[in-house]
Amino acid sequence: MKTNQKIIEVIIVGGGLAGLTSAIHLSKFGIGVLVIEKKSYPKHKVCGEYVSNEVLPYLNYLGLDPFILGAKKIDTFLLSTPKNKMIKTALPLGGFGISRFTLDYELSKLALSNGVVILQDSVINIQFSEDQFEIITKNEEVFKAKIVIGAYGKRSAIDIKLDRSFIKNDAPFLAVKTHVTGVFPENVVALHNFKGGYCGLSKVEDDSINVCYITDFKSFKKYKNIEDFQKNVLCQNPNLKEIFENSIDVFPKPLTISQISFADKSPVENHILMCGDTAGMIHPLCGNGMSMAIRSGQLASQLIIRYFNGKIKSRLELETIYKKSWNSEFKFRLKVGRIVALLFKKYNFSDLMMSALKSFPKLLSNIIRQTHGKSLKAE
Repeated sequence: MKTNQKIIEVIIVGGGLAGLTSAIHLSKFGIGVLVIEKKSYPKHKVCGEYVSNEVLPYLNYLGLDPFILGAKKIDTFLLSTPKNKMIKTALPLGGFGISRFTLDYELSKLALSNGVVILQDSVINIQFSEDQFEIITKNEEVFKAKIVIGAYGKRSAIDIKLDRSFIKNDAPFLAVKTHVTGVFPENVVALHNFKGGYCGLSKVEDDSINVCYITDFKSFKKYKNIEDFQKNVLCQNPNLKEIFENSIDVFPKPLTISQISFADKSPVENHILMCGDTAGMIHPLCGNGMSMAIRSGQLASQLIIRYFNGKIKSRLELETIYKKSWNSEFKFRLKVGRIVALLFKKYNFSDLMMSALKSFPKLLSNIIRQTHGKSLKAE
């Protein structure tokens, strides 16, 4: 193994939204950062690709304007049931549609221009001893670091190594994402319910429609393939049927990810500060996972800067404040997300919910507010 003797100030495991925004933020304050990401940029990811405007001031502060990249301005939310009951409402803050292919790539370029080192490799183990970390990669590199941020996504072999409690629970969900071309309003993000799951639609910067749905694997495995499942299950919702029958595939085949879990996770494990889906995953039904990942990256960075500046006196204090801040920011959002997803999973009950939402239109706006944050300060 090749051992790197120099101790790096911060190593970020995972170069998604949380990892890259943290890297850029820290580098703006002169902190040395290494990002270890297993895939090269640009890359597509299974993701809803709608981002709440709450993170816009922060992205601008980091040096990125999504609208210069062609992001679609979204101000309306549409919700439907399989029986075609629909409700439409204005989004309290609004948002934008942009692909992970473009957004992650632009953030990676910005990180590199700020002096961040990005290494394409996989981390296979993280150990903590004598107040520092040792990171071992698949390519047999060994790095030392003062601080490690875990931003490697929903589920990883690292979670097993760290013996994280959630990894022992069932992970029964499957997500599918593709891009298609067709007719769809660019200012709308739609969520269409179907038996066993829900599907989000929104336009991204190249005028493609992002189609991303989640279902429980038990429902999916009854069918021979994705196309069969879509035809027999998703297309029971007339809105989805119209999309699938009147659009052209952009991807050669859909992207999939399995073993998705919405179980509770700890934002600090073995002294690692966890960000994004690594710390906790909100149901895609709430459409706010991307902005939550960005916000968690900001939160971790702000505290790490205070730690290096001596304003936070110890590692224990850093971890305690981060855990408390993370829970204050996200724990209630995650709880609301689970409740809403559970209610919509009840096939017959979803129509009753829609009737209630139509009778009390402010209720839907209030639910959206409960799963979203306020507009972030620049720093």
